Amino acid sequence: MKKILLSLCLTIGLAGVANAQNPVTTAPVKAVNKNAAKFLFTDKNSTYDFGKIPEGPVAEHVFEFKNVGKEPLIISNANASCGCTTPEWNKEPILPGKKGKITVRYNTQGRVGPIAKSVYITSNAALEDGKDKYELYIKGEVVAAPTPDAPKN
Repeated sequence: MKKILLSLCLTIGLAGVANAQNPVTTAPVKAVNKNAAKFLFTDKNSTYDFGKIPEGPVAEHVFEFKNVGKEPLIISNANASCGCTTPEWNKEPILPGKKGKITVRYNTQGRVGPIAKSVYITSNAALEDGKDKYELYIKGEVVAAPTPDAPKN
């Protein structure tokens, strides 16, 4: 039994040493299709700042963009970093040179404090830095709604 256990430990150890000798491989760099669809958002840095907004109503911002590529832009999915943020987009392809929009809604009810949320856009658009999703951001601060029994100044 000791010989079997010793052999097993030795085999595992040698396999680990052999794997450590292999060079590290990196993922291949994706070639960018120069004709691919491409987002050009009108919001600076794909970020919208709500500033200070009251608790209660749903805050909404429309991110507008233009397809500056040479192929139709197809958004296959949009999802948010949490359930309090909801993206909505047109499911039809956006032709080259045409405009599209992504509406982002943030539910402020019960969420007093800073806002910092992301919306991830999956599409056929060419993206920088080899990313596979485009990211939009919303930020701001939800301020508490006045309570009905609060003293008025």
